[in-house]
Amino acid sequence: MARAKRKLDSKAFAQQKRNRRKMLTFYRMFRYGVNNFSRNAWLTIAATAVMTITLLIIFTTVVAKAVLSDTVGQLRDEVAMSIYLKTDTTDDVGKKLINQVEALPSVRSATFISSEEARDKIAQENKDNQNVLNAIKEATNLTPATLQVTVQDINNTNELQSFVDNNKLVKQYINPDHKPSFAGERRAAIQSIGRAVNFAQQVGIIAGSVFVVISSLIIFNTIRMAIFNRKEEIHMMQLIGADKSFIRGPFLIEALMYGFIAAIIATGLGILALYGAADTLSSYKIAVGPTIDLITTYFPFVLLAMIVAGSVIGVISSLLATYRYLKL
Repeated sequence: MARAKRKLDSKAFAQQKRNRRKMLTFYRMFRYGVNNFSRNAWLTIAATAVMTITLLIIFTTVVAKAVLSDTVGQLRDEVAMSIYLKTDTTDDVGKKLINQVEALPSVRSATFISSEEARDKIAQENKDNQNVLNAIKEATNLTPATLQVTVQDINNTNELQSFVDNNKLVKQYINPDHKPSFAGERRAAIQSIGRAVNFAQQVGIIAGSVFVVISSLIIFNTIRMAIFNRKEEIHMMQLIGADKSFIRGPFLIEALMYGFIAAIIATGLGILALYGAADTLSSYKIAVGPTIDLITTYFPFVLLAMIVAGSVIGVISSLLATYRYLKL
């Protein structure tokens, strides 16, 4: 029994010894990596700067897409496609039309405005303009009733157009003097922003990809130069039996530090720029508020995502360099 206990104690001691050795090895790898990072200041600054630009472009692309998408959604909610109906269209007919048009997959909501309501609305909107009020009183023609429809995609009204052309109830009550309003200044603005979203996304992806490649090449060359500068040191480590992971480790730590520091700088610059431009963007009716609220609420996750992105770029570049130039 005592013999078995001594055997277990011996195994436990050996395991503790191995764990301490691993911790010491990792500590030395980390220390060597930090020393490598600070050894050549100019290469470190260049690699970190390019990595910062890369991550800042990625951050800007994601934020710009979110802001523009929110703006499109906000304007979409404010714009209603108008189907003009005869002035004698009743509320009961309007309710039937609402039920039928809201059954379309492309329609989000619909509202019926009677002729009297439309006339009162115009008068209310122009209550300070006496000329308009006089014109409304003297007008002999009645304001048409309107079925206002909000669609899922402002650029796709094919289903709504088909509804107007083929629905029997609509054809019975549609106003022949007023064609459905599936165009207008607001829709043109939304289409422009929609095109801007796609363009910004494509440009951001291309620019981000280019800078990822450039950043990777710079880090790759930085690690390569570090390997050449420490060639004799690496050879001595091989002679005394150092593990491959121990030799490669400091270079990976160095690349991780590039990504980590660059991520913090890029995130800080990106958020400062976003807050600085918020008032100006809001003055142009660009919905920047939801994105700012989202980033503020989930700031730790945003920073973590940036750090992960920077670390992945750095580690991949470092692995490629070490496997290419370290003959282990």
